[in-house]
Amino acid sequence: MKLRAVRLLAVVSVPALVLAACGDDDDDDAGSTTAEASAEEPAVEGDITVFAAASLTDAFTALGTRFESENPDASVEFNFGASSALREQIMAGAPADVFASANTSNMDQVVDGGAAADPQNFVTNLLEIAVPAGNEGGVSGLDDFANPDLLIGLCAEEVPCGEFGREALANAGVTPSIDTNEPDVRSLLTKLEAGDLDAGIVYVTDVMAAGDAVEGVEIPTDQNVVATYPIATLTDAPDAEGADAFVEFVLSDEGQEILQSYGFDAP
Repeated sequence: MKLRAVRLLAVVSVPALVLAACGDDDDDDAGSTTAEASAEEPAVEGDITVFAAASLTDAFTALGTRFESENPDASVEFNFGASSALREQIMAGAPADVFASANTSNMDQVVDGGAAADPQNFVTNLLEIAVPAGNEGGVSGLDDFANPDLLIGLCAEEVPCGEFGREALANAGVTPSIDTNEPDVRSLLTKLEAGDLDAGIVYVTDVMAAGDAVEGVEIPTDQNVVATYPIATLTDAPDAEGADAFVEFVLSDEGQEILQSYGFDAP
């Protein structure tokens, strides 16, 4: 009887062990699933304020829309303007999370002032002559910027597009006959679109953004200037986590693809 009891106990115990083993597997699977879930990056939340160069208006608007679609609880607000003006606002304490400049010198001043650290170059841009559709002034190159009979516009000297435009003219040995100095590249582009000017120097991306309203006249490589754009999270960013996520998105393959679709080149 005792032997039979032991055998019966063994038979009963085997299924129990199998069930226990299955239970362990289920627990392991559940634990694995939980670990995998916890490893997933949470979606970005909150409001992110980005100060960006005016020439980034269309591209960054598209980037912001894509970023928000992938992070439904996040909102990106932009302040577009001349990089020099944005720099001054940041140094004066304006609340912002990210700064994207159209040149390195304005970013360097923000970094030297302790308002940002570790900027990264994310795109480059080239200059191009823009003329109203039809090019009634017959502009064919930088030499025409010395013609006093034409209405010529540049960005203001302290603005990146103004600094670069003057550098290109100097490279060509041209002393321009300037009729207006605009506060940023989009203000200059608006006057060209309206036909208020015969020619101006903007970026390749601005000519592309204007569509049929303007025509572009290429500047020779030996006269042109490459604009390098840096981006950084600001030191006192109200939403540093969101700022870092947006900067990372700009630098990602997806962000770079969007930027290049608007005419920017890789750094």
